Amino acid sequence: MNILHILNGDSTLQGFEQTGLEGDTMVWREVLSEGPLEENISSASFWKARQEWIGQGFNETPDGYQEKMLDQLSKLSEPYDEINLWFEFVLHCQANLLGVMTYLKQKTDLSTPNIFLICPADFPGKENFRGMGELTGEELEYLYDNIRVQLSEIDFIIAAEAWDIYVSKDAGKLKNYLSETDFWGSLHLLKPALEAHLKRMNVNEHGLNYIEQKLLDIYNYGFKTRQEIYLRFWETEKIFGMGDMEIDIYLDRLKHKGLINL
Repeated sequence: MNILHILNGDSTLQGFEQTGLEGDTMVWREVLSEGPLEENISSASFWKARQEWIGQGFNETPDGYQEKMLDQLSKLSEPYDEINLWFEFVLHCQANLLGVMTYLKQKTDLSTPNIFLICPADFPGKENFRGMGELTGEELEYLYDNIRVQLSEIDFIIAAEAWDIYVSKDAGKLKNYLSETDFWGSLHLLKPALEAHLKRMNVNEHGLNYIEQKLLDIYNYGFKTRQEIYLRFWETEKIFGMGDMEIDIYLDRLKHKGLINL
């Protein structure tokens, strides 16, 4: 049987290579929680905009993006019998999960592969679980054996609805969607991630969104280096799943506004 494992980022790859799980691997190296988006994720314009934004914000060359992300997409057109999606509970991963599921729905005959989701919110014995990147091969196999669920057509319908609202960047639509939706299928960690997204969409009386205000508060409290700010932010805001380069996007905005000096 031809099997594909899609991993959300390189942090999980090292541990995954220690497992005894069969199949090919694809690393989804994107940050769909930030930057330009459009509904049709399978369009050339979508990936052109992503390539340009990643190049500007993350210092990635066009050739590098082509190799690390675009070339990987070809695997999703191959005739796999089974696809396993390894994504986490944070907004960063849930946004990428919506993108992957939408891409599969647009590009794949979903009657052909069995598609499964491995999406942990926690892990036994790990009090401050932050993601699969901290797990060993044996621990990843535990997740595979114990929490893997098969996605249904209903799950893909939910993902398509959520993706459309997510890319609209309309806080009112998202708020209504969250309040009116009671059934989330197998996407049981999508709602809290979208609630975090809604928090950062709202702007306060100072013209700052939730993340900007949180980072400014940390800075004003006396943490004056970026590394200190990263660590302090991660202590309470892991739901966003932001790495240091993503946090830098918001810190640079604050710096441009003259509110911090880093």
